[in-house]
Amino acid sequence: MRKLMSVFGVILAVILFLVLVVYLFMQQPQFGRNPTGARLERIRQSPNYKNGQFQNLSPTPMLTEGASYFTVMKEFLFGDKARRTPADSLPGKKTDLLHLDPAEDLLIWFGHSSYFLQLDGRKFLVDPVFSGSASPVKFTTRSFQGSDRYSPEDFPEIDYLFITHDHWDHLDYETVKALEPKVKRVITGLGVGAHLERWGYSAGKITEKDWNEEFLPEEGFKVNTAPARHFSGRGFKSNASLWMSFILTTPSKRIYLGGDSGYDAHFKAIGEEFGPFDLVILENGQYDKSWKYIHMMPEEVVQAAQDLGAKMLFPGHWGKFSLSNHAWDEPVKRLTEEAKRKGMPVLHPLIGDTVILSGDFKKGTAWWMELE
Repeated sequence: MRKLMSVFGVILAVILFLVLVVYLFMQQPQFGRNPTGARLERIRQSPNYKNGQFQNLSPTPMLTEGASYFTVMKEFLFGDKARRTPADSLPGKKTDLLHLDPAEDLLIWFGHSSYFLQLDGRKFLVDPVFSGSASPVKFTTRSFQGSDRYSPEDFPEIDYLFITHDHWDHLDYETVKALEPKVKRVITGLGVGAHLERWGYSAGKITEKDWNEEFLPEEGFKVNTAPARHFSGRGFKSNASLWMSFILTTPSKRIYLGGDSGYDAHFKAIGEEFGPFDLVILENGQYDKSWKYIHMMPEEVVQAAQDLGAKMLFPGHWGKFSLSNHAWDEPVKRLTEEAKRKGMPVLHPLIGDTVILSGDFKKGTAWWMELE
């Protein structure tokens, strides 16, 4: 009996040690901070916050019926990994962001969901991730070779930084912290400001919004916030902050910034209220049949663009990280095929290339067809 108790004691000590290691690891600044105080009180007043967390408009299980976390992890870890990442370095360009013509309206994609917009003389940056990883453990979820052509040092002053939600592949601690001196204002969802303030952003720099609100940052520019069908969280606690999409209206253009979202009726509702759009930017990648409610299949992305009343579709959320089980180039292949079938124009530039958003859009070539 004494020997058995000794074994139990050793096991308990090991468990407590591991719990302590995990706890200390998660105290690192990159995990951010959950909302407290006045911020939390404001969140509790939101109609989208119930039972201690934010909710989607429609019931949204993390996994589809018949799937389990065990089967998902088994497939991800031990399933066929062929072509989940490119065999060669991705092609791309390096644009001099510090000497852009301020009279040009343009878009530059950095892979995945990071992109830069210059519209009517203002500079916008969305979900920048330039640290080479989309994980708190740096050697995991590494970016594809050739997709990291930019760093925070390459950027001019940013008038407006948009953060759609706080997942690691959208809100990158190293990048956002390094950009802080260049950012004039952050626009994001309720609760995300807690992370940013921990990382050195002043409260006066941060605008946090609920869904279906309006923000007028300056004359001629308007931001309307809208729902998405997703979730949030950087640690064990989920949905403490709100995931967003945005309608950006400038003196000459109206653009939809989609963030991450499963397909649902909100796209049609947004299109009816705010459309048509000169350009819609939607996620396209990291999908799976096991989590189809929180990420769209490529065919659904085209349908969402039609629902929104898009004149042009730009698909992101691919081309930099492998977060699912599909081939790295499957999202763009499936999407462009569906878009051609439905007559939806699609932008698909090289990473880092400049797309001029006036006149006839330079849509880009099918550059991925030349890679393995």
